[in-house]
Amino acid sequence: MQSIAMMNSLNVLIIVCVVLSLIFFIVAISAMRRKKILSSLIRLLLAALFFTLSALFGIITIATVGYKALTYEETAATVRIEPLAAKSFMAHFTFPDGQQASYKLAGDELYVDAHILKWKHFVNILGLHTAYELDRVTGRYIDLNDELVSPRTAFLLSQNKPLNMFNLRQRYFFLGRLLDAEYGSATFINSDKPASFEIRVSTTGLLIRNSQPQ
Repeated sequence: MQSIAMMNSLNVLIIVCVVLSLIFFIVAISAMRRKKILSSLIRLLLAALFFTLSALFGIITIATVGYKALTYEETAATVRIEPLAAKSFMAHFTFPDGQQASYKLAGDELYVDAHILKWKHFVNILGLHTAYELDRVTGRYIDLNDELVSPRTAFLLSQNKPLNMFNLRQRYFFLGRLLDAEYGSATFINSDKPASFEIRVSTTGLLIRNSQPQ
């Protein structure tokens, strides 16, 4: 629900900025016809400003698709471990929206990582708050030699998207004025016996809590 509210706030801002841009553009054209050069230039600049803002909000909207608004601490997924053999297991995921997925992994431990976006306080009024997205699930070996020579397995948990705010922030410096921090977080747990647990996310990162067997 919070993610939907965040998207709705951005959509409203996009519409408002586009409308204001059109209004200032029309007024600027009218001023040009009356040969009010300075007045028309000011209005054209305002039209360009609001158009730029609408484009920025549009990029943020697209780039944050798949991210979920985070309040304090919440369940990102529940996982049931099913050992298959030595250093091989199934991880059965159930996500908050009811979707399920299973992954066959190689290793001694289940390893999950995520992207977390923390917006600056003044951006919060636009409806943007700390958000997260699970990124990948892999098998992890306890012994470093196994990690170097044994089979590696990894699966994508995040949505494929044309733009990703996490990647954009790393590429474009100006987004640092909007984002207070963007960072990766990971957690892992032994997978040598049947178990059921929750992968939870807080403003400090991922963590694992035991849950009742499913």
